[in-house]
Amino acid sequence: MTDQLGALTTIFTEFYYWITVVLMFLIHVGFCMYEVGASRYKHHQHTLMKNTMLIPLVTVTWFFFGWWIYWAFPTGPGLAPSIMNESAALITDESTFSAKWYQPNSQLMAINLGDHISGVFWAAFLLFSWTAASIVSGAVIERITTFAFGILAIAIGSVFWTIDAAWGWHFDGWMLKLLGYHDAYASGVIHAIAGGFALGILAVLGPRIGKFSSSGEPRNIGPRNPWLVTVGLFLIYTGFWGFYAACNIPIFNLGPEYGMEGVTYWTATNIYVTPTTLSGITMNFLMSLSGGLLAGYIVAKGDPFWTYSSGLAGIICASAGNDLYHPIQSMIIGMIGVVIAYKLHYWVERKFKIDDAVGAVAVHGYAGFVGLVICGFVLNGYPSSGYSVGAMWDGSNYAAINPLGMFIGALIMFGLLGFLPGWIIAKILHGMGKLRIPREVEIAGLDYNMLEAAKNDEKAVSSSTR
Repeated sequence: MTDQLGALTTIFTEFYYWITVVLMFLIHVGFCMYEVGASRYKHHQHTLMKNTMLIPLVTVTWFFFGWWIYWAFPTGPGLAPSIMNESAALITDESTFSAKWYQPNSQLMAINLGDHISGVFWAAFLLFSWTAASIVSGAVIERITTFAFGILAIAIGSVFWTIDAAWGWHFDGWMLKLLGYHDAYASGVIHAIAGGFALGILAVLGPRIGKFSSSGEPRNIGPRNPWLVTVGLFLIYTGFWGFYAACNIPIFNLGPEYGMEGVTYWTATNIYVTPTTLSGITMNFLMSLSGGLLAGYIVAKGDPFWTYSSGLAGIICASAGNDLYHPIQSMIIGMIGVVIAYKLHYWVERKFKIDDAVGAVAVHGYAGFVGLVICGFVLNGYPSSGYSVGAMWDGSNYAAINPLGMFIGALIMFGLLGFLPGWIIAKILHGMGKLRIPREVEIAGLDYNMLEAAKNDEKAVSSSTR
C-alpha cells in the first residue's frame, strides 16, 4: 500500500469483513442455546458437544478443500464460459475488490504477506459453512450418533453448500448466466440447501422414540427451556446482521464494470456486483423480520416457539431479493413464506412421519425454497448480476432474473445439492450401523451414555496403571 487512500480502502474492507465474522459468531452461539432449549435435559450435553465439534471439523476441512471448491467450480462442468480473465479490474486493480485477493493465493496463507483481505473473506465464508452445518444439527437432535453428525457436518459445511455457492453465489457462476439465478442473501445458497439436506437425513434417521402414537398421530415434544429458545433465536437475529453485511462488497468502483471508461463511481454492491446499500437492506431486513413474526403469531395462534422461529423464516424467505425489494414487498414476502413453511411442516410430519425436532427444514428449507420462487416473479426482468449491465460484457452472457430459472435454481439448491446428498450419505451411514444411537441409549439419554463411557475409560486407565 503506497498511497493513503488505497491503504484506507484496503484497511476499511479488511475491518468490515472482520466485524461480520464476529457478528456471525453470534449465530452459532444462538444455535447452541436454541437447540439446548429445544432438547430434553438428558440430551443437553451431547447437543452442545455436537454443535461445538462442528467448528473444528468444518474449519479444518474448509481450509483444506472447501474454499478451493468455491473457486474451482463456478462454471460447473463447463456449462458456461468464465469471465475471470476478461476484466482488467478483476485482475490488476489492487485498490478495489478484485480477483487479486478474490482468487486463492499461491501461498498457503496470507499471514505476513501483505494480504489484508483473503483471510477475513475466507473466514466470512467459513462462518456461512458453520451456519449450514448448524441448521442440520437442530433437526436431528436426540437420536444421531456423534460420528454420523461429524461426517454430515463436513459434507454440508465444506462440500455441498460450497458447490452451490460456486454455481449460484459467485459473479462467474453458471446459474446466473444460464438461469438468471439471483440469491443475494442466501435464501437458497445456504438455507434451502441445508433444509433439504436435513430432510434427506431425517427420512432415513426416523423419528424420536415417542414422537408418534401407535396410530401414527404426532405428539408435540415442546421445548424444555423456552428462555433459552427465545434468547437463542434473538442472537441468531443479531448475527444475521453480520450475515447480510458479509454478503456485500463494501466498496467497489462501478465505473469500468458498467462500461463507463474513465468514470470513477464508488458504492457498495451485493456479491454479484450489483449496486446496493446497507441502508436499504437494513430496512428490508427489519420489515421481513417483522412480517415473519406477525404471520407466525397469527398462523400458530400465538405459539411462542413458532412465533420466534417465524421471524427467522420471514428473513430467510425475503433474503433472495432483499437487495432489490421495496420494504413493503419484503414484509409481505416474509409473511407468505412463513404461512407456507408452517403448513408444509405439519403436512410433511403427518404424511411422511418426519420428525424435525426444531422445525429447521421448514424455517430454512421450505422458506428458502419459497423465497427463491417468489423472487423470480417479483424481480422478473431485473439483471441477475452487475456484470450483465456493463458495456464491457455482452448482456446475453447473463440471463435476467425470471420465474422459471429461479424455480429450477430452487430445485437444484433444495433437491439436487440438498436432499439427495443428505439422503444418500445417511443411507450409507445407516447401512454401516453408524447413523442412529441404540434404543436403550436414546431412552436413558445421550448425556448418561457419555458419562458411562467416561467412567469406563477412567476404570480402564486405572486398571492399566496398577
